[in-house]
Amino acid sequence: MANILTLRFCGPSDYHIVMTRVRDKTLCLVALGLLFAAVCLADDTPKSPAEVRRIILHSQHLGAHGMGYNTESLDEVSRKLAPADIPVLIELLSDRRLRVGVSFALASQCDAAIAPARDAAVQHKMDFMDAQDVMELISGFAACSPESQSKAAAMRAELNTLREADQARIAEESKKREADDARIQENGLKMLDPKQAATLTRKEREEVYHRSLKAIGLDEDGPLTPQQKDMVDRMYRTMVLGERGAPKPQ
Repeated sequence: MANILTLRFCGPSDYHIVMTRVRDKTLCLVALGLLFAAVCLADDTPKSPAEVRRIILHSQHLGAHGMGYNTESLDEVSRKLAPADIPVLIELLSDRRLRVGVSFALASQCDAAIAPARDAAVQHKMDFMDAQDVMELISGFAACSPESQSKAAAMRAELNTLREADQARIAEESKKREADDARIQENGLKMLDPKQAATLTRKEREEVYHRSLKAIGLDEDGPLTPQQKDMVDRMYRTMVLGERGAPKPQ
């Protein structure tokens, strides 16, 4: 009766090597152990961005809407990429042309890509919707374990909550900026009238001063020509210190 030995590859997918009719179990185990170690070592060596880009682009297949990514793409990149390549995939997210391909490539790494995709979304390196798509792909990818599929489905729901919270924060910050802009603009108009200007605090004057510098494209801490330095000094003296007709500094 044949002996069956199974070796599981390192990596995201459930691929195996099955050896049958093995007579020398010890020799076979040693050989398989060496092979296993070699595969693990290869998986720990990240590929270059150029190589990962090439793998992603070559994994596109012709479909109803032209060249794109599908389940076949997932299978292909899962064999050619490894968890060690995930940081490179995150780096490639900056190339918007690769956005969909990177999502498929991340999903092909199953459990190993769940936390990095979440972190990339929180850090705004990846759109929340794209990160949710990665989780949806993982949850439906047969090569991923049932545990990884369940974890991805739960993470998809968490990402939706994080996305809503992020949108609420952005909306609140935008609302605050608009209110600040309106207030500073109103104070700027007050500074045209000496009586109203006298009612402004030092902080309010500085806000108008900095906003005025920004409007004319100057930065008091940046490189300035002598003429620009003189202009900035005069603006500070009149707008912040309230000096009128301040003499030109020697």
